[in-house]
Amino acid sequence: MQSALLRAQLETTLGERVSFPFTDIERRVWECVSSGIPTLDAAIGGLPRGAIVEICGIPSSGRTTLGLSVLSAVCRREEVCALVDGTDAFDPESGAAAGIDMKRLLWVRCRNVDQVLRSTDLLLQGGGFGAVALDLSDLPQKALHSVPLATWFRFQRVIENTPTILLLIVRESAAKSAAALVLRTNLKKADWTKSIGQPDHPGASRHPSFCKEGISAPSHGLLLANTFLDIEVLRIRHSELRKPKVQHHVRLHSCS
Repeated sequence: MQSALLRAQLETTLGERVSFPFTDIERRVWECVSSGIPTLDAAIGGLPRGAIVEICGIPSSGRTTLGLSVLSAVCRREEVCALVDGTDAFDPESGAAAGIDMKRLLWVRCRNVDQVLRSTDLLLQGGGFGAVALDLSDLPQKALHSVPLATWFRFQRVIENTPTILLLIVRESAAKSAAALVLRTNLKKADWTKSIGQPDHPGASRHPSFCKEGISAPSHGLLLANTFLDIEVLRIRHSELRKPKVQHHVRLHSCS
C-alpha cells in the first residue's frame, strides 16, 4: 500500500514532464477498438483499451454526443458499459436513440465529485466493463480542479491490464498526463427541422439563419436534426496515426 502511494506521488510530480514514469510507452502493445465513428478511427487508430480517454468541449460542442456514440459502439460489441452521471442529467431516451443498448448500461446517478470518484473506484476495482464513462461536464470546475492528479493515475493503473476504457466527458482536461488520448469537440454546424404539429417552413432545416456556424436556431417549433463536429486531437499516445482535426457528421433525428 505504501509503495502504491509513493508511486502515485512520483507520477503526480513527474506526470507533466514524463508521460508514464514507470511504463515504457515504446514497448507497450496497445489494443484498440472502434469508437463507432469510421473517420475518427481512421485518424487515430481507434480507442485504446486499458487507458483513460478524455472528450473535452464547451457546452453544446457535441462532447456528450460523441461520448454516447462511444458507448453505443461498446454495446454493439456485446460488452457491458457504465455511465457515472455526475449531476444526474442523463436522458435514457436520448441514450437509446443514440444506439445504446440500455440493458447493457449501468447508470450510476451522482450529485457531486466525491460520489463520482467513489463510484468509479468501485466499478473499476470490480471490473468486467468494456467502458466506464464519467460525465463530469456539468460539475463545478473548481471541484474538478481540486481532484489530485494521483487519483487519475491510480485509476489508470487499475485498468491498464484490462479491456476497460475509462472515458471522461469534461469541459477541459481533468486527467492531464494520465490520459492516453484527449479529444476536443467543436460544433461546426447544426441543421434544424420543424417539430411535429408545427406548420411547414419550406427549407427550414437548410435556412441560413438555422445553419450558421456557432449560431443556435430558435428552440420553439424546431428539432435538432444533424450536427457537424470538428474533433481535434490534443494528445495521443497509442498510435502514430494522427490528424489535427477530424470532421464528423452526426444524424440525430430522422427528417423523413
